[in-house]
Amino acid sequence: MRSLTVIVPSRGRPHTVAQLARAFRDTCTAGTWLLFAVDEDDPEHAAYRDAVDEALCAYGGVQLTAQPSGTMVSALNQAAQLLLDTRPHVRPDAIGFMGDDHRPRTKGWDRAYLDALTSLPGIVYGNDRIQGVSLPTQCAMSAGVIRALGHMAPPPLAHLYVDNYWLTLGHAADCITYLPDVVVEHVHPVAGAVAWDEGHRRVNAPAMYARDREAYEQYLAEHLAGDLAKVARAKEEAAR
Repeated sequence: MRSLTVIVPSRGRPHTVAQLARAFRDTCTAGTWLLFAVDEDDPEHAAYRDAVDEALCAYGGVQLTAQPSGTMVSALNQAAQLLLDTRPHVRPDAIGFMGDDHRPRTKGWDRAYLDALTSLPGIVYGNDRIQGVSLPTQCAMSAGVIRALGHMAPPPLAHLYVDNYWLTLGHAADCITYLPDVVVEHVHPVAGAVAWDEGHRRVNAPAMYARDREAYEQYLAEHLAGDLAKVARAKEEAAR
């Protein structure tokens, strides 16, 4: 059976562990694992550890990994590499990303993602009820594509424009699938779903947008062509 592990970079929100674990328990049908990636210097790190232990006992399929200190992108990439480096019989076929403010709503969403990646190796995303087809604010990627790229998200980015990269890369490489009937809701303040907290304000600050937009545009100019060649090779290997 093909397998999926979803990485959730998080900081300062240990309460989301139980919420996401419960959502996974209620909607996953492919034995999908949930991996929280946090900073070791997060003041809530101990609370994350306790929450993951409790969720593992209550719902199953939840793990925790930590990085010394960094950004959402560095946490995502480190966790993805950790998964790729595991023994072959436990290595996932696909690796996903969700924010700690995403919640899967559609029963069997994970199997739908795996089926899509079997038909078209690359990237798949569902309807987040805010951006829809316009941006993959959450997604899953074929492990072979991540391995070929050497990352899941461009390392120069900190938090923003990651979804823009996935969309641009996916369309340019003809390897992206949108599933409009698969809902993975983005429970975000911009939709009025929750109040703005310190974390949302920090990563949505104008300075962060300016910094990541510049890094994104520079990355595309310098590396998109190379990334497309890597994805093409990964697709060829998957077809063999």
